[in-house]
Parts: sequence; structure tokens; C-alpha cells
Amino acid sequence: MSVYLDHAATTPVFPEVAAAMAAQREHVGNASSLHTAGRAARRVVEESRERLAGALGARPSEVVFTSGGTESDNLAVAGVFRARREADPRRVRLLVSAIEHHAVLDCVQALVDREGAHVEWLPCDGDGVVQVEHVRAAIERDPHSVALVSVMWANNEVGTVQDVAAMAAEAHAHGIPMHSDAVQAVGHLPVDFAASDVDLLTLTGHKVGGPIGSGALLVRREQQVIPLVHGGGQERQIRSGTLDTVGVLGLSLATELAVQRLAAEGERLCRLRDELIEGAVRLGYGIRPGGVWTPGDWAGRLAGNAHLLVPGCEGDSLLYLLDAAGIECSTGSACQAGVPQPSHVLLAMGLSDRDARGALRLTLGHTSDAGDVQAVLAALPAAVERARRAAGVA
Repeated sequence: MSVYLDHAATTPVFPEVAAAMAAQREHVGNASSLHTAGRAARRVVEESRERLAGALGARPSEVVFTSGGTESDNLAVAGVFRARREADPRRVRLLVSAIEHHAVLDCVQALVDREGAHVEWLPCDGDGVVQVEHVRAAIERDPHSVALVSVMWANNEVGTVQDVAAMAAEAHAHGIPMHSDAVQAVGHLPVDFAASDVDLLTLTGHKVGGPIGSGALLVRREQQVIPLVHGGGQERQIRSGTLDTVGVLGLSLATELAVQRLAAEGERLCRLRDELIEGAVRLGYGIRPGGVWTPGDWAGRLAGNAHLLVPGCEGDSLLYLLDAAGIECSTGSACQAGVPQPSHVLLAMGLSDRDARGALRLTLGHTSDAGDVQAVLAALPAAVERARRAAGVA
């Protein structure tokens, strides 16, 4: 039986969520219809909206359901950029961290290439931390030209957590909205939309024990967003399209359960993460963790993230060798898997091209246990030695 350690890519659906979704699938009804079945579907949608809002410190009216994190990121970045530029043609500058997921990076680049946007990539330090001072300095260079600041809450590769509340305060001091991709944070860190002061927040279902194809963008009521999709005017006229009642239910229930279990699960996963990192370091191959890491701490680094840098190896070789040994993991973002180039996150952190290629991302989740950690530590030496031989390293 394989050991699954790629929970940052997608995590198994909670059994309670699968059961609730299966029961809902027995009912037909378009939530926009006015007959009995439609009203029943609408009730499920609105109860799900209230459940999700309650779990994340938001108002129900601030929840805009989408198909997932990628759509939510694109809607936030492109939708706000277009709205802000339409209101003030000077607002063409986007301040975005250099370590964002490609759902943000590629959307920004498309706006630069096709719509006249200007981007300033906010740097990070060697641990993947974006300093608030860099955000402030970038804004103050020309605050009237800034359309949006976007910095992810927690990094999907190395697990570093950002001080998004402080960044939002800097942005708001100049009347600039702040977006944060919280796909990796929701259900894994305390996330309170109201307290964070961010204006738009991205989340998805399949990172928290919900279904793939479900997500949401939390949007403050006063924030103007030009929609990407036009049609029936659902979701505050921001995101048209018939809502997936089953998916919405699964997303909201999974998020609620993940938040309820957060304290105990965070401590449990943090212990497993530390055992994995410490055990890998003790193997004697020069392995070290990527990103900020303090044993016992899961405020600065995601509890389930054990990102390792393995010198003298190609990450893809390690991945395939571990896969053959029954260990399923990643070299970085699964959305970029198979692309033969080093991680942009690690390069932004100052790693050399060679060092960045020797990365492994092992991420734990609600099905992980101590046996999984021991299986990785048992399989890693042979994989490292074979990968080094393949790379011509003694």
C-alpha cells in the first residue's frame, strides 16, 4: 500500500463530507429556480454560505462561490485590476510577491502582456518571508498608481506563513485593496477574514477535505470587482453560472470540520512534520529543510509541510524513485509537475539553480500517521544514493 504525502496538492475528502454530498446528489434542483426543488437547492446553498462564513470570520454576503482556487485568484486579480483602472486610469501597478502560485503569477503576466498592467514583484528572504517593509516601500514609490497588492497567506511549496494583516494595513493606509491567496492556509491556520483586514481571500475545497472543483472568493461588500464570466448574474453579479449545490455543500462542510479540528490536528501534524525533517537531516546526506523551520512551531510554517533540499540530486529522480518505493510526494506545486525547471519559489529565496532542483515537498494531512513518516525515512537513503549515481555524484 502506498504512502500518500502530497496533501498540499489535494487531500482525501472527509468521510462526513462524502456522505453529505452523496445524500445531496439524490436531490435535483437549480438554486436559481423558483419551484419547490429550486428553493430547496437554494436553501442548501445559503446554509452552506452561512456555514463557510461562520468558519472564516466573514459575513455570508461576502462569500462568492467559484470552481476553485485558480478561478478565485483570477477573479480577484483581474477583476480588481480592471475595476480600479476603469475608475482611475492611473491605477495600473500590481504589487505581487515573487513566490505566488501560478494561478496568480500567470494572471498577472497576462494583464501585463495584454492590458497594460505594470507589475512589481515583491522579494522574499531566504526563508520565503516577504517583509512588510518591502510592501510599504513599493507602495510609497507611487501610491496613486497601485491597483492591488496580492501576497499569499501561506506558501504552497515551503509552507512559509506571511503577515498579511500587516501588509493589508500598509495597503489601506493609501486606499489600496489587498488580496491574499489562502488556499494553503484555510483549515490549516487560524484564518479570520474580518480580523485579517484583507479585502479579497481565495480558498478551495480540495485542500481541506472537500471536493475538487469547489472554491470561493471572500470579497468585502464595498470592493468593486469586474466579473470574468457574464450570464445569469449569480453571486452578487460577480460570478455568473449555475451553482453546484453538491460542491458548495461539500466545500462549506469540509471547511467547518477542518476549522473545528484545527488546534488538535495542527499539533499532531507539527509533531509528525518535525519527526520527518529531523529524521531526514539525521540520515547524513546533507539534507536540510527549505523555508523557515522551528521545531514545535506551526505559526511561521504550515504544520504539515516538510520541504527538503537534497544536495546532489534531481528532485524528479527522487520523486520517481520514492514513487517506485510506494511514497507519493512532490517536488513543488503539483500544478507545475512535469515541468523540467527549478521552482520559482526556491529561486526567489536565493537558491542556486542546482540546489533548487534537488527539492522534495512532503506534505502531511488528516490521513497521515507515524508509520508514513517511518516509511519515508526508510525509503529515502536508497533513493538518494540512486539519484546521486544517476546525476554523476559520488
